[in-house]
Amino acid sequence: MRALLGSGGIRTEDRKAMYLKEMRLHFGDVKQVLFIPWALDDHDQYVTLMKERGLDAGYELVGIHTFEDPLAAIANADAISIGGGNTFRLTWELQRTGAMAAIRSRVLDDDIPYMGVSAGTNVACPTMQTTNDMPIARPESFATLGLVQFQVNAHYFEGATWIRTSDNTFTEHYGETRDDRLREYHEVNDLPVVGLREGSYLRCIDDSVELVGSGARVFICGQPPLDIEPGVNLASLPW
Repeated sequence: MRALLGSGGIRTEDRKAMYLKEMRLHFGDVKQVLFIPWALDDHDQYVTLMKERGLDAGYELVGIHTFEDPLAAIANADAISIGGGNTFRLTWELQRTGAMAAIRSRVLDDDIPYMGVSAGTNVACPTMQTTNDMPIARPESFATLGLVQFQVNAHYFEGATWIRTSDNTFTEHYGETRDDRLREYHEVNDLPVVGLREGSYLRCIDDSVELVGSGARVFICGQPPLDIEPGVNLASLPW
């Protein structure tokens, strides 16, 4: 199994350079990548934007929506990439089309490389329950690809949120922190969660899970959170 899972937040030149480096390292000599833009509404615009921003890394990025038979497109793909957007919408689309099972089979049985960013990372987990998104669509269930045996909270940050007002002053927002929400998740669920910060990636190859980019925070049910540095193989953690 080969999966590259990113948090997103590719808004600086340094983060873009890392994204392209990791994508090229992951996909290697593959010529064409099947891109699944179902997390956003405008599929054509999504693919166009990826190309215009240079986020195709020189690969031929082909949207699954351009195929009459999406399952045939998956069956013939040499590599698959799923981008960010709304995880509920994405999960609903993957389930109703049968693409969820098809992608899982190609990645786990045929060993084709998979890349996910943000929502695409969420659906690589056993469930989509640690997404940050609003339920704008109703999937059949929360179950997703299960390429890895842990959850990811993409765009993770620790601490409280502060709001910058129009006069450039900051006011604390007293809503729940990410740590609060993940603690609530573990009140009714047992799977460990990787809080993946912006611009970071998990290189998942078989049983190895290497953290790349910045540090991450790992939440294990019933234990204090663990702060992990880049380069650590998360498979060595006591989970």
